[in-house]
Amino acid sequence: MYTYKTEILMVGTKWFSDKASAKDIEVLDQLINERATDGWELVTYDYMATSMQVKGAFVITFKKQQ
Repeated sequence: MYTYKTEILMVGTKWFSDKASAKDIEVLDQLINERATDGWELVTYDYMATSMQVKGAFVITFKKQQ
């Protein structure tokens, strides 16, 4: 059996594009590696732009063996 945990990781302000930037990916990688050291395994993630395309976020789900 697994325990699942979902987090929202807000990313930098977007002025000209609603896509994730290299800095956003760096922050995502850092979070994934931090959770991995605590025993969490990445299950899935998705990038979501806001309707105004100014701010975005990653929705990330991890799992851990109970």
